[in-house]
Amino acid sequence: MKITIPNRIDIHITNIILDFNGTLAIDGKIIAGVTDNINVLSKNVDFYVVTADTNGTVEKELAGTSCQIINLATSMKYQSKLDVLIALGKETTLCIGNGYNDREVLKQAILGIAIMQEEGIATEALLAADMLCSSISDAFSCLNNTHRLVATLRG
Repeated sequence: MKITIPNRIDIHITNIILDFNGTLAIDGKIIAGVTDNINVLSKNVDFYVVTADTNGTVEKELAGTSCQIINLATSMKYQSKLDVLIALGKETTLCIGNGYNDREVLKQAILGIAIMQEEGIATEALLAADMLCSSISDAFSCLNNTHRLVATLRG
């Protein structure tokens, strides 16, 4: 996925890191449309859902979804979301999240999108992001129609 943001940067996104609870799910239940959007967009980018799985539902809820799940509570390879971002490459990875533990990846990724849904958003995550969307559906719409990203982020 290539995006040219006038007077700022040209980016090539190959990976997307997604938070689970508060971003893709509310109270551990997947939000309608998430699986379909990931499955369509996964033809162009690789998706990684990185979570501590607070509600213990990530595997069940994302069954049939074209993404790799990285559960930080059980991972022997990664200690944090930032570890995953560094391994994938900051310069080609977009991150979407809402929590305090998303703040560093939102800040250091080539593009960080904060989400503010029913769970709310940590102020630190909001301030670290490049942009804010009111829902994961809106964020997916921006990824499906990158002119929306350009309109919001152009210099």
